[in-house]
Amino acid sequence: MTAIIVTNDDGYDAPGIVSLAEAMRGLGQVRISAPAANQSASGHKITLQQNIAYARSTVGDGIPALAVSGSPADCIMLALLGLVDKRPDIVVSGINRGENMAQDLTYSGTVAAALEAAISGIPAVAFSLARADADHPADYQVAAQVALPIVRMVLAQGLPPLTILNVNVPPVDRLEDLRGIRLTRQGVRVYRDHLVNVDDGLVRIEGEPPAANTDELGTDVWAVHRDYVSVTPVHLDMTAHQFMADLEAWDLRLPCR
Repeated sequence: MTAIIVTNDDGYDAPGIVSLAEAMRGLGQVRISAPAANQSASGHKITLQQNIAYARSTVGDGIPALAVSGSPADCIMLALLGLVDKRPDIVVSGINRGENMAQDLTYSGTVAAALEAAISGIPAVAFSLARADADHPADYQVAAQVALPIVRMVLAQGLPPLTILNVNVPPVDRLEDLRGIRLTRQGVRVYRDHLVNVDDGLVRIEGEPPAANTDELGTDVWAVHRDYVSVTPVHLDMTAHQFMADLEAWDLRLPCR
């Protein structure tokens, strides 16, 4: 039977992961390995040389779960190092409360968990719902329905090495309200954060939701803004290949001795 690990960064019992795990039961044996508490925007953090607490639990309709006191990437690493009894055939991350588009990918724990799986040679898909107020499992049902055929296709076709799919689902109420699926590239968002002085030696980062150019054809923000599901292939090779020729022209040299 196909072995599936479901993870996220919102917490092991968040409504999005419950909806996703229940949907994945249609494809195989599901295990959850996810943070014990919310780890949103934790990025690709790994906990080294420190103890990591975990507890075994169940969520939803009896789905086995590991609640890990660490990052989403920790959750995948611990599962692969032996806390689950079978190496997974796929890792499915989400469904995140809120979109993960454009530069969000550098912050997202949901995406980082999928990337951690890819590092170990396991295909992975990250799912996010572009709705920040999705607080109940019912809010994620459309996204869970979208996830099922995408994961099924990944299981059948596989993914290239060190590559994941990052999927963003628009905040529609019904499956028929979606206009389709678009293969996209990362767009660009402008963050509008500012610093709030709370007290002497105590500050907080706040801000309006990011702005984006929703008219740039072919980007994830363009697609989601128009009620298309955005599917973006993401690769761990972060080399700026297009800049290599320009950089060569710099004629970088060691200083003369």
